[in-house]
Amino acid sequence: MQIDTDTLILVADGGKALFLRNEGDEKYLNLQVEQKKTQDNPPNREQAANRRGRMFDGNGHKSAVDDTDWHELAKDRFAGDLADMLYKRAHRGDFEKLVVIASPSTLGEIRDQWHQEVSNRIIAEIDKNVTNHPVDEIEAMLQSEMEAA
Repeated sequence: MQIDTDTLILVADGGKALFLRNEGDEKYLNLQVEQKKTQDNPPNREQAANRRGRMFDGNGHKSAVDDTDWHELAKDRFAGDLADMLYKRAHRGDFEKLVVIASPSTLGEIRDQWHQEVSNRIIAEIDKNVTNHPVDEIEAMLQSEMEAA
């Protein structure tokens, strides 16, 4: 893996995303924050309105019906928003190379939703959750990934 100058790096989880740009070269990274995106996603207990529903089967039996997991749905929607943002940026020619670093579940969700124009530009996918790490630690992690490859 080689991260050239001007490569876009997306660092994401289910509720936060950082768009970084390598202003260094392929040997010495210098990641700069271009954009931060967060989603207000309170726990499911704060989003649910009522108790679980009940369903009658016609024979006098009642069964519980699972509640919608609003928190998980919001995470999926956030991944879709990120995929859409990447598509728009790729379509504008904003980046030629992309590195995606995301939590495993977010990576899976966003991978299902991104456009071919985005996937053609991906040079690496790393399934780690580093959204709460400072940029210099992300830079060091990427540097070690490059040296190991």
